[in-house]
Amino acid sequence: QVQLVESGGGSVQSGGSLRLSCAASGLTYSAYCVAWFRQAQGKEREGVAAIDSDDSTNYADSVKARYTISRDNAKTTLYLQMNSVKPEDSAIYYCAARAGPCTYGGVRFWMVSRAYNHWGQGTQVTVSS
Repeated sequence: QVQLVESGGGSVQSGGSLRLSCAASGLTYSAYCVAWFRQAQGKEREGVAAIDSDDSTNYADSVKARYTISRDNAKTTLYLQMNSVKPEDSAIYYCAARAGPCTYGGVRFWMVSRAYNHWGQGTQVTVSS
């Protein structure tokens, strides 16, 4: 049984930092594209960042240069380092795993929520101004 469990969410002031973690089990973790999505209240879920099995990374324009995604295959854990956070970063953050590449043939599968096979339960991030 596949499980993805996020942690590290909480409240932070604008300009601060936060580090999210996602512990995975029950899958050949190193072979998966793994990603972070977020969903703010009243908005659609959006892809934030993804990292492929070869450690290549992808970022949404809104978080580039502020967020860093990384993975530790030995610990089957995904991370998201969030720096210089803004109030608009407030959302529930989800990790997801896709049994396929993050990108292929120019198609950015990593941004498409329905392309993912497994999801965590989410962790709330609240940024105050």
